Amino acid sequence: MNRYPLWKNIFICVVLLLGLVYTIPNFYDELPAIQINVAKSTVTLEENATRERIQNTLDRAKIAYGPIFFAKNGAARIRLVAKDEDNQRKAQKALQDEFNPDKDNESYVIALDRLSSAPDFFRLIGARPMNRGLDLRGGVHFLYEVDVDQAVSHKLDSIASDLKSTFQKQKDMRVRVQRRGNTLTISPFKSAETLEKAHKIVTSSNSAAELTVTDVADDAGKSSIIVALTEQSLTDTREKAITQNIDTLHNRVNATGVAEPLIQRQGPKRIVVELPGVEDPGAVKDILGRTASLQLRMVHGTPGDALARAVGAGTQPAPEDTELYMEHLAGRGDLPLLLKTDVELTGENLIRADTSRDDRDGSPAVALTLDEAGSAKFLQLTRENIRKYMAIVLVEKGKGEVVTAPIINSEIPGGRVQISGAMSQEESRRTALLLRSGALAAPMQIVEERTVGPSLGADNIEKGTHSTLWGFVVIVLFMCIYYELFGFVSAVALTANLLLLVALLSALSTTLTLPGIAAMALTLGMAIDSNVLINERIREELRNGCTPQAAISTGYERAFNTIVDSNVTTLLAGVALYVFGSGPVRGFAVVHCLGIITSMFSAVLVSRMLVNFIYGYRKN
Repeated sequence: MNRYPLWKNIFICVVLLLGLVYTIPNFYDELPAIQINVAKSTVTLEENATRERIQNTLDRAKIAYGPIFFAKNGAARIRLVAKDEDNQRKAQKALQDEFNPDKDNESYVIALDRLSSAPDFFRLIGARPMNRGLDLRGGVHFLYEVDVDQAVSHKLDSIASDLKSTFQKQKDMRVRVQRRGNTLTISPFKSAETLEKAHKIVTSSNSAAELTVTDVADDAGKSSIIVALTEQSLTDTREKAITQNIDTLHNRVNATGVAEPLIQRQGPKRIVVELPGVEDPGAVKDILGRTASLQLRMVHGTPGDALARAVGAGTQPAPEDTELYMEHLAGRGDLPLLLKTDVELTGENLIRADTSRDDRDGSPAVALTLDEAGSAKFLQLTRENIRKYMAIVLVEKGKGEVVTAPIINSEIPGGRVQISGAMSQEESRRTALLLRSGALAAPMQIVEERTVGPSLGADNIEKGTHSTLWGFVVIVLFMCIYYELFGFVSAVALTANLLLLVALLSALSTTLTLPGIAAMALTLGMAIDSNVLINERIREELRNGCTPQAAISTGYERAFNTIVDSNVTTLLAGVALYVFGSGPVRGFAVVHCLGIITSMFSAVLVSRMLVNFIYGYRKN
């Protein structure tokens, strides 16, 4: 009556053994480590050659090191043997000198890291310690809000530029494309035939599927075409802006060498960025928030001509479809120039950006490589504008700055462009990094910023561990005193519950935070509730005159439905917290839901197996 079949006992024991194996790495200390990532898309980390290079470098520097791991993304991670950070800094410098001999053109990112000191066996089976969140490890937290409406504005500007280019090729049609809010107005049309032809051009353009096209006429009888984005296109543009910004932030964070960052979406237009272990949050914030993008635009006239100087002095308005910019010349002041508003090429056509030297005077520069479509456009642009000036504009935080405005002497094939001018080595490096890591699709602003020191994180770990431990001890003492042997069985089941919960969190690479620790403490109290239901039900059956064996069997069977009902309703509340919550609330919900699953397993199966071993073979 109170015996499990052999297969069920084996299954429960195997689950508990796996739980123990995946929990053990959490008891090992973390050792200083170094992480090596590539900084350029053209560079790779070949495993054997890189491993030998690392070993030779650290051996020459007489720095003790442990295993060298290679992640799936190609990054190399070296665990150091010495526990002091001084040794870690020496290893970072030695590897920096080896892998990046040219400080102006770094190919690798050498970042500080920490790795578990658990034996390699656990790593091979995927048993790793839980990741610690920002409140336990220290670091910085940013909450960004993305201006998705600006992404829509950029989309309309791009469509307007394409339509202008198309209409300019129609010799019998002189129309104007103007932006008004979130619509484009195309006018004027002298005849119905011209209007119909223009309508066909718009509806057959590359962006036609994303547009709604309407013909309107004013009181004077003049016709025009109103172009707007469809609702689906507006939604897709906003969603793409969020996704592209997240990808760009990932690229920028990886380029700075921060290990184990957390970058995820929160709500309709917000992004959470958590960077553990960051020592200089100001520098990282500057890199993350910058919106550098590239534009190639033609110059109206020549740089510094009489018209440009007159517009710059305010004595004459700027010609239509032009904007006044200033080109900064080293030691020669600022040179005014008028740029046409049409953007010929953007950073979307950029494949690679690297620091280099100007071919003429050896000053710091940035070498750009365009994709196939960009190369074709650039070739045609230079072919059609020989002896004219072309400006390379770097747009950052909504403000454009002319880096250089060279004259086009001949057509330029191959898609190779060089940015040079009055920039230092550090400016060229940062410009290349921003362009290489991609442009933000829309500007962002910080709505929340927090910094957690490592000492505060250690204090949080200590207090959280003590609270969970003392809660566990109090529950175990109460159960053993009140229910005696059955209380001891409940305590063992509670221990198994905690073991399995930690193992699940480790196996799923869940990030543990302070709310997660609170959820673990709450789980212990809720888990013992199931054992209380079972024990009280068994006592009730004994009072009703059942034999001990029958009381045990009936108690577990009749309490099971109540346990399932109570846990399922609590699980639904946890799921709601995860779906509608964010940040710390989600961390709490994950641990809470996993704790409910492990508590049902331990309270019903593990405790029943132990009771079966104790009482199942007794006749009385």
